[in-house]
Amino acid sequence: MELVQSVDFWIGLLKIIWINIILSGDNAVVIALAARSLPPHQQQKAVLFGSGAAVVLRIALTVVAATLLALPYLQIVGGLLLLWIGVQLLGDDDEGEGEAKEHGSLMAAVRTILIADLVMSLDNVIAVAAAAKGSMLLLILGLAISIPLVIFGSTLMIKLMERFPIIVMLGAALIGWVGGETIVSDVALKDYSAANPWLHYVGAAIGAAIVVGLGKLIQARAREKAA
Repeated sequence: MELVQSVDFWIGLLKIIWINIILSGDNAVVIALAARSLPPHQQQKAVLFGSGAAVVLRIALTVVAATLLALPYLQIVGGLLLLWIGVQLLGDDDEGEGEAKEHGSLMAAVRTILIADLVMSLDNVIAVAAAAKGSMLLLILGLAISIPLVIFGSTLMIKLMERFPIIVMLGAALIGWVGGETIVSDVALKDYSAANPWLHYVGAAIGAAIVVGLGKLIQARAREKAA
């Protein structure tokens, strides 16, 4: 009880909540992109399942994040995976119909959310773990409280994407940007990146361009095939 009542505990909790508010924007975009093509009654399920599972994943990641980030080439692989996810989400055509397709799409959406969150959260959880200062209670509470924030952000993004289709492309570009950043941040490129600070922005911009370019190409081919 003394821990819960201490000023340090509440300050730490506020820090974790604030960190999650700041760092959850790109995760909300991924969730919205993955869920947007589902039927309305399944969109909320994808948001709830994806957000909840992602937070549980972050708690588990906190234990090993620092070690994983020290492994060479891991972030390069993760960044390439994010680029692939971004291309798939932007170029996704909603062919097929029926309940079997809907069920498969729901599972695919949740899987996409988890994979993307796994890659995007590796460096984020280090900041959360630092704020928690070794307290698992703080960590779990802070992340649990962040769930409704991510859910609200994702739901809002889905509505905006339906009204303003350009946001879909911008969201995919954001995933590509994060993917490019992740690649050039790999420990194997640490010395080169330190000597060339511009590489961070160039890599991110190239990642965004790849996702948008390939995604649009897939969209165009899908339209030609449908026509």
